[in-house]
Amino acid sequence: MILVTGASGFIGTALVGELTRRGIAFRAVTRAGRDSHFPIRHIGPDTDWTAALHGVDAVVHLASSAHAPDQAPAPSVDATLNLARQAVEAGARRFVFISSIKVNGETTELGRPFTADDPPNPQDAYAQAKLEAEQGLFALSRETGLEVTVLRPPLVYGPGVKANFAAMMEWANRGIPLPLRAVGNRRSFAYVGNLVDLIILSLSHPDAPGQVFLVSDGEDMSTAELFRRMAHALGRTSWIMPVPAAVVTFAATAIGQRTLATRLVGSLQVDLAKTREMLGWMPRKSVEEGLRLTARSFQQVELALDPIVRSA
Repeated sequence: MILVTGASGFIGTALVGELTRRGIAFRAVTRAGRDSHFPIRHIGPDTDWTAALHGVDAVVHLASSAHAPDQAPAPSVDATLNLARQAVEAGARRFVFISSIKVNGETTELGRPFTADDPPNPQDAYAQAKLEAEQGLFALSRETGLEVTVLRPPLVYGPGVKANFAAMMEWANRGIPLPLRAVGNRRSFAYVGNLVDLIILSLSHPDAPGQVFLVSDGEDMSTAELFRRMAHALGRTSWIMPVPAAVVTFAATAIGQRTLATRLVGSLQVDLAKTREMLGWMPRKSVEEGLRLTARSFQQVELALDPIVRSA
């Protein structure tokens, strides 16, 4: 039995769907009142997990893994460690923690991707909290024998994606020009189905415990290329203007959007070598397929909302 926290979130929804498809037993924890899954009113340092952990062999901790960490409160380190300690007491053997590539840092030099074993370089409270949770879990592992695996994804996209990725898809769908043709950055992304596949593998692979792994689709793109491929997946024409990166950054900073500018023009690449070599894992879905599935979901939502918007 696998316990999944944050089961009603973007990644959690995809994970429980795949566990169901594969016939793997799980217990899905959501916020009380959200749906029919196992409800927990508040995940904190004093949460009683006794009932939820009964009969559980492994835990996937997704709760507080916000899709837009710059807009979310830092996850509680004590809440994570409280869950892990109670998991040990309940007899669970493995704990998979979904962290963030932000633990490594915010940007990479072009062609010099982050690796799983690079020194951490968190730049905000969210990333620092993720790092402290990782460190606390590995310390608990040394004390108790709990098998801990940490996964650090970059930006995750897929059906139901929100925040900046959804905003870019909306721009592409509406034909709004993007001033990034002159930007030669490279960024890694992870289709949610690829991340879910790695999570499930990490629950059973004998070499996963005690390790940090990075995940991506295995194909890096410039922001302009991503925008073009989004538009193609949507059946639209992309409009990209040749504005220098420095001008984009200056203009975004002037309107208080420097963080967004960094993500649009900066590079953030991840190296999958350790994940491939130790786990034998390769992304199941290509970027093309991931974008196609994301675009199809986006258009279905737009179609469903259209009558509502017109009648408002």
